[in-house]
Amino acid sequence: MDKQPASRPWSLKRKLLLGGVAGLVILGLALGLGLGLTIGRQDDDNDNGDDSPVTTGSPLPTPTGSLPWRPSPTDTWQIVLQNNIILDSTATSVTPNASVYDIDLFDTPKETIDKLHALGKKVICYFSGGSYEEGRPDSEDFKEEDKGKELDGWPGERWLRLDSENVRGIMKKRVELAKDKGCDGVDPDNVDGYQNDNGLSLTANSSIAFMQYLSNLTSPLSLTLGLKNAGDIIPDVLPVVHFSVNEQCVEMKECSTFHAFIDAGKPVFHIEYPENAGEGENENGLKKDVVSKYCGTSGDAEGRDGFSTVLKKMDLDGWVEYCDEKVEVTAVNQTTTTATDGKRV
Repeated sequence: MDKQPASRPWSLKRKLLLGGVAGLVILGLALGLGLGLTIGRQDDDNDNGDDSPVTTGSPLPTPTGSLPWRPSPTDTWQIVLQNNIILDSTATSVTPNASVYDIDLFDTPKETIDKLHALGKKVICYFSGGSYEEGRPDSEDFKEEDKGKELDGWPGERWLRLDSENVRGIMKKRVELAKDKGCDGVDPDNVDGYQNDNGLSLTANSSIAFMQYLSNLTSPLSLTLGLKNAGDIIPDVLPVVHFSVNEQCVEMKECSTFHAFIDAGKPVFHIEYPENAGEGENENGLKKDVVSKYCGTSGDAEGRDGFSTVLKKMDLDGWVEYCDEKVEVTAVNQTTTTATDGKRV
């Protein structure tokens, strides 16, 4: 079986594979280090009837200084990770006419980012912050001791030790690459290893300290920083992140958790993956009741009000439907991924 694209978010994989089973209970007290900053946080057993970690620590301090761009809850967006966007130098527009594009850091040429800027768009660059992926340009820089267990169902992709000096050095280079390419912000994925059987004894503290570390990197480079899923640590890291990228909060009935971003004046870039989206009879749009399910603000969608929602295929290609039932297709190339090395051919 072909290996899935490296840019597919693990958080989606976890939810699909585990069928919505909640994360592991975090036990004990862990200390995380972020550029020499010690962050204390107590992780206790949860007595609330589920397996989510309990947040009892204080929020991280808000970084000083200003950023040239902070996304707004009113921003619209498109996310394309499966293939590169086709956008030549003579283009006068891009479909859809969204204000923010979330695209792959490694695969996207700087020329595409420059052209998106010329068209008035902001660009968020995706990379995996918490997992090792085969076939990335820096894959060989990871040491064996950096790697934990494989992500269930994704051979070759492994959790990373978030406090490793080597791992952090690699992530520093990734953030610097984002700056060099002209990205306006970064979307580091897989920062919720503590919710999974990671083989590295990662805790919620590990992720909090790692997000502090990333903030210490991105803020001086004038890059905005996003939090991918990881709803348990929102109260702790909200001061150092500028947007949320959430997958399936309606499906998982957890949108209210992420509404803390809206309350803080920060956007939630929200993705749902309806069954057979963009395929067959749904190519030109999902049925009204399906759109209503994912775009409502009550029932399973309680707390979704104010989110910037896109309905996407699971492979995150150019197809997208918005809550106004408008379907748009971003032109992308048609590369594939090999089973042996994960590289596009």
